[in-house]
Amino acid sequence: MRRLYVFLTGIVVIIGILLGLSLIMKHESGGSQNDNKLVIYNWGDYVDPDLLEKFTDETGIKVEYETFDSNEAMYTKIKQGGTSYDIAIPSDYMIDKMIKEDLIVELDKSKITGFENVGDEFLDKSFDPKNKYSIPYFWGTVGIVYNVKMVEEEPKHWEDLWRKEYQNDIMLVDGAREVIGFGLNTFSYSLNTKDMGELNQVVEKLNELTPNIKAIVGDEMKGYLIQEDAAIGITFSGEASEMLDANENLRYIVPSEGSNIWFDNIVIPASVEHEEAAYAFINFMLEPENAAQNADYIGYATPNLNAKALLDEEVRNNESFYPSSETIDHLEVYDNLGQKWLGIYNDLYLQFKMYRK
Repeated sequence: MRRLYVFLTGIVVIIGILLGLSLIMKHESGGSQNDNKLVIYNWGDYVDPDLLEKFTDETGIKVEYETFDSNEAMYTKIKQGGTSYDIAIPSDYMIDKMIKEDLIVELDKSKITGFENVGDEFLDKSFDPKNKYSIPYFWGTVGIVYNVKMVEEEPKHWEDLWRKEYQNDIMLVDGAREVIGFGLNTFSYSLNTKDMGELNQVVEKLNELTPNIKAIVGDEMKGYLIQEDAAIGITFSGEASEMLDANENLRYIVPSEGSNIWFDNIVIPASVEHEEAAYAFINFMLEPENAAQNADYIGYATPNLNAKALLDEEVRNNESFYPSSETIDHLEVYDNLGQKWLGIYNDLYLQFKMYRK
């Protein structure tokens, strides 16, 4: 028995020594192997996969990449917890909401390099004054895609969508703010109005558009427009860019009376577990060469001015996707309307969709 006791005691001592050495090695290496990991939560197909591989090759940090299909889905999952994300890329109004609910952390600017590459016109927006919480990633507009072969007269203004010759020719992106938004633009009302008289007027106007609407869709709009199954689409500039690349008969315009200008920014969620990896990724994406490669792949406009200078001249001088300052002056960011008014917009949009049926 004594020999067995001595043997077991020896085993315990050895295990203790090994555990101690493991903790020392972990401390000296700056953490566990999990510190060489980065968990990203982003829109689908919203980063060049080659860049993720390049990031891993350069830093040794392995990337786990999860996707969402709406700001609301992203917000809900982060708020519920359960999954720790190190990087997320929400849109403007949602960033404001997440700041107010302490769902994202204030950035340590001393750990960020390349911030000076971002144009001043993309900074200090209402949803994140002084960019305390977010770094611009992509930006764009909502506008009209149309096929020059399939329309006798090209649409130039939102009001043009109601032309009788466009019957059953128009596809709308499935979004309350976007659809209610272009209705508001038709009357030159604010995209963030809280005037029920204006909103009800817009819904009545949209109801009159129903004979011209072929469908209300999501990502599948690209296929319809590219294959010329529809003549006109209301969509985002980046989606339009992909369509134009695939069909030479397509054009994209932002009506001069106004539209939405949106921003998707990089944030660090409060659930972050790999903070140093998150800053490494931010710095990597701020490098002009990487930002330009990403913009080439995605098709959206980059706020990184040094990256823009690396793009093909035809791309960077295309005012459909890089609008002039005069056009930008007529564009408006979606505000965080709050739960009450967001619910009203969603209800009005649902009424419009039901009216179509």
